[in-house]
Amino acid sequence: MARITIRVEPRHEDNSRCEHDVKPSGKPRDPASGCTGRTAYAVVCSHHGDVGDTHHVKVLAEPAAREHRQEHLAALHTR
Repeated sequence: MARITIRVEPRHEDNSRCEHDVKPSGKPRDPASGCTGRTAYAVVCSHHGDVGDTHHVKVLAEPAAREHRQEHLAALHTR
């Protein structure tokens, strides 16, 4: 069985992944980087892809990630 990973991923306004260095405000540190700024966080599961809604602050996305992780653990124990 493949390992399942669940992570909280920063996103741009168009929902693409943001891998740029950003300020605490979410604006890019380097204006020439082409980054539009980080506007949200998504919970991403290696098995299901994006899980649920995006969250505007990371601290709100972390409980959703924990909850999804628990769903996978519960499914393993019911087999």
